[in-house]
Amino acid sequence: MSLDPPSTRIISRILASVLGGYGFVWGFSALGIALLVAGGMAYAQAWMLAMLLAFVLFLVLFCWAFAAASLVRVWTVLAGGGATMTLAAWLVMRHLQGA
Repeated sequence: MSLDPPSTRIISRILASVLGGYGFVWGFSALGIALLVAGGMAYAQAWMLAMLLAFVLFLVLFCWAFAAASLVRVWTVLAGGGATMTLAAWLVMRHLQGA
């Protein structure tokens, strides 16, 4: 069974909104927690603030993945942004640990 192009685009948008949104929010949360802890906030408070913001951000990204005109832009922003923020969070935490 082959999928016609409109079905493929819909499936790609669904995957982008769920998986890409999750990856972007993961990177956002990790970077947010790392920066807040580096700024002197307690870990529990930083975690709670990042999770509250991540919930709203995921909802916005989910909707944007369907509203955006370019599917390539959606994947680029979500996957690239998530990977970049995750790497930045790793570097911040590595710096904090003195490694």
